Amino acid sequence: MATSELCCQVSEENRERREAFWAEWKDLTLSTRPEEGCSLHEEDTQRHETYHQQGQCQALVQRSPWLVMRMGILGRGLQEYQLPYQRVLPLPIFTPTKVGAAKEEREETPVQLRELLALETALGGQCLERQDVAEITKQLPPVVPVSKPGTLRRTLSRSMSQEAQRG
Repeated sequence: MATSELCCQVSEENRERREAFWAEWKDLTLSTRPEEGCSLHEEDTQRHETYHQQGQCQALVQRSPWLVMRMGILGRGLQEYQLPYQRVLPLPIFTPTKVGAAKEEREETPVQLRELLALETALGGQCLERQDVAEITKQLPPVVPVSKPGTLRRTLSRSMSQEAQRG
């Protein structure tokens, strides 16, 4: 399979405004590959000859920095695809319009940001529904200390043997 690639480079510079732009991308890829469903195979057993021929096609892929991709077989037309934009922030950028404004005049905090702030507060040790340890342990069943380590095993084994005798 043979492949040819064409790369593009664009650069601009505006010295007055102190701006510069530079971009490079793989614009065109042309590859030769076997064509599906286009092969010929002949075999002559008397002459001990075989003949095999495989059809080939040129696949073309064209990319652009505007997130458009065209692909297809050369000579049969190209299908165009709009690629999704990948560099997006997980949260919308939130800036209040009036910093010194009253609470009623300000914009509402986005839901995602509120959830994130609630999580940070919980992780920072500042819990709103805080309970004392005594309240939590009060809800648990009482702990019964075992006086002798073998006592528990003996009572358990007796009950198991009684179960076995009963059938």
